[in-house]
Amino acid sequence: MDIIADIPVLMAANSSEALSIKPIKAPINIPNNIITPMPINPIMEKNFAHLAVSNRYFFASSPIISSVGLFFPIFSIPSIIFKEFKDINKDQIYCNKKQNTHILIFLLKVFDNYQKDYLKFLPKFLLPLQNIINVIRMNNKKLTLASLCVKEYKDQRSTKPHQLPIYATSSFEFENIEEGIDIFTGKKSGHSYSRYGNPTVDTVSRKLADLEAFGTGLSSYGYLTSSGMSAISTIILSLLKSGDTILTQGDLYGGTTEMLLKVISNSGIKTIFTDLTAFDSVEQILQNDRSIKLLYFETPANPTMKCIDILQMSRLAKKYGIITCVDNTFCTPVIQQPLALGIDFVIHSTTKYLNGHGNSIAGVIIGHEEKYKKQIWTTLKLLGTTCNAWDAWLINNGLKTLPIRMEKHASNAMAVALFLEKHPRVSKVNYNGLPSHPYHDIAAKQMKSFGGMLSFEIDGNLSSVLNILNKLKFCSMAPTLGDVDTLILHPATSSHLNVDKAQREANGITDGLVRLSVGIEDSEDIINDLSNAMES
Repeated sequence: MDIIADIPVLMAANSSEALSIKPIKAPINIPNNIITPMPINPIMEKNFAHLAVSNRYFFASSPIISSVGLFFPIFSIPSIIFKEFKDINKDQIYCNKKQNTHILIFLLKVFDNYQKDYLKFLPKFLLPLQNIINVIRMNNKKLTLASLCVKEYKDQRSTKPHQLPIYATSSFEFENIEEGIDIFTGKKSGHSYSRYGNPTVDTVSRKLADLEAFGTGLSSYGYLTSSGMSAISTIILSLLKSGDTILTQGDLYGGTTEMLLKVISNSGIKTIFTDLTAFDSVEQILQNDRSIKLLYFETPANPTMKCIDILQMSRLAKKYGIITCVDNTFCTPVIQQPLALGIDFVIHSTTKYLNGHGNSIAGVIIGHEEKYKKQIWTTLKLLGTTCNAWDAWLINNGLKTLPIRMEKHASNAMAVALFLEKHPRVSKVNYNGLPSHPYHDIAAKQMKSFGGMLSFEIDGNLSSVLNILNKLKFCSMAPTLGDVDTLILHPATSSHLNVDKAQREANGITDGLVRLSVGIEDSEDIINDLSNAMES
C-alpha cells in the first residue's frame, strides 16, 4: 500500500458499512509490509466496542501499544501519519460492535524505521513513542531490584491537586533530544533545570506579579529570588554597568546601604544618598549627573517610616529617562501598588509580610517593561540567585491569608502607636497612621491603610534603652519583620550596625530608636508588655 498518493484508506473493517474515510494525502511513504490487520482479543473487543459506541470514534491499537495498555483514537493516527486531515469527517468514522472488527496494526518496524518522521506529527498529549519502545524492550528483560529502586515510577496522579505541588527536582527530563535542543535554544518553552525555572517557583512568581499589577491593566512578570537582598542585587546588576550611578535615600534598610557601598561599588557602580522627599534638590541632582540610571527607594523607609511621594518621583525619573525601583516590602500590594503610580520595578523581601509566618527566606522582582525581562532572567540564572520550590510553596501558603493579616497588622499598629504617643518614656512615634506624623498625608494618598510597622524613640541612653528591651516578655526579639507575632528590634545594634554612625543618626536612626513589627495577636497583650517593660 503506497499511501503517498491520493487513495481511499480502508482501515480495519470487514464491511464497507463499518468505516468510511475520504481520500487523504500522506506526507511519508509507509510500505505494505508494515501494516497488518489483526483481530482484537475478547477483552480488547469489549473495551473497544464500548469506547466506539460511546464516543463514535474508531480506536486503533497494536501489539506494541496494547502491551502497555494504551489505546489511540483513530482520528489521531492520521494526524500522526498524514499531514492533511481536514477532509475527514470524524462523524463518518465509527465501529459496529456486532461485526467482526479488526484493528490497524503498527508493528515495531514502524517505530524503528520511521520514528523520525512519525514523531514529527505526534500530538503532545500522547505518550512519546520512544518511551513505548523502551517500555516494550524493558518488558522483555526483568530489572534487578537495585535498578528498580533507582528508576522513577510513572506519576500516579489521577485528579488535579487542590494545593500547588512542590516540584522538588533539580532537573526535568526531555522526551527526546530534539525537545531538549528546542528548549535550550528558546524555540520551545519548557523546564530544564530548576535554576532556570521550576513549576512551583514560576507559579508563585506569576501570582505575585498579578497581585502587584492588579487593576492596572499592565502585563507584569515576576522572578522569585533566594532573598530580598538577592532581588535588589539582581535588579541592579541586570540594569546597570560600570560607570552608572544609583540615586537613593539615606535612611535605607542597613543591609541595602551596606551592599551598595561594599559590594555593588566593586562593579564600578556608584551610589548617591540624598533626601528624596526634597523634590527640587532631587531634580537638581538629576540635571547635574547624567550617569544616574536608577532611582531606588523604600517607602515607607526602614525603620524611620519616612514616606516618599511615589507618583512625583516616577514622573521626575521619566522626565530624565531614569529607571525606577521601589522596595514595597512594608506595604505589600494589599496596601500599596507602585506599578500603578508609574514605577518600573517593584521588589520585595517575601520573607516578611508576603510569607508572614517566619519560615521562608526569598525575594521577588516584579516588572512590566518587556524589554528588560530577558536580561533580568539571564542575570538571575547565571548568578544563581533563584528561589527554590520549598520556599516558593511557603510563600504561596502565606499569600492565602495576606489581606486578612494586613488588616489586623494595621489595626493593631494603630492601637499600639496611640498608646506609645501618650507614654512619658517615649519622645517620638514614627507611624504613618498618626495625624501628627510628618508624612501622614503622603501615606494617606498612596497607601490603602498604614500597615503594621512603626518605630519609636525612648528617652535615655543606650544602656537604659537596652535594659527596657530585655524586660519584654510577650514581644519577640528577632531580626526580621512581618510575621504574625510581634517582633521588636534595636536598629543601631543590629540592622544598621554597619552603617556609618553619622549617616545613621542624620537620618533619625539613633541609639534610642526601637523598631516594632506589630503582630496579629490581641493588641492589649502587646500594649501591656510594652507598658510593663517601660514602667518597671
